[in-house]
Amino acid sequence: MNAKLLVRPVTPQDETAWRPLWDGYNAHYGRSGPTALPEEVTQATWSRFLDPDEPMSALVAESAGRLLGLVHYLFHRSTTQVALTCYLEDLFTSAESRGKGVGRALINAVYKNAREAGSPNVYWLTHETNSVAMRLYEVIAVRSPFVVYSKTL
Repeated sequence: MNAKLLVRPVTPQDETAWRPLWDGYNAHYGRSGPTALPEEVTQATWSRFLDPDEPMSALVAESAGRLLGLVHYLFHRSTTQVALTCYLEDLFTSAESRGKGVGRALINAVYKNAREAGSPNVYWLTHETNSVAMRLYEVIAVRSPFVVYSKTL
């Protein structure tokens, strides 16, 4: 990256530039076209990021006035510790910024915010085919031995 990278919380003015990154993230996981998220879900998600009473947060990576990536995370209670734990829910960078430290900077910002909130850990999930991202994850985190099960209701 030639220009300085800034990772910061989203603002209401970011919605238009955030949206293509959000759409790209959802398309990556097959949620586009006929299987796209309903618009009401996207609008509710965006509103939650801006509501100080919500446990959800969003950061963006910006360089030269352009958004290059996003990360969404939340804090929740756990049965195995008193402090809140941090779940990194979504991470996405624009195609042209991949491999240039944007994803790492976004994850490190979540680590910093979790530490400041008193959370002792950050965790996330990724699809088993997401090998490009997993190369980064293997360097900056420890792979959990847990298997995730899910059922759509």
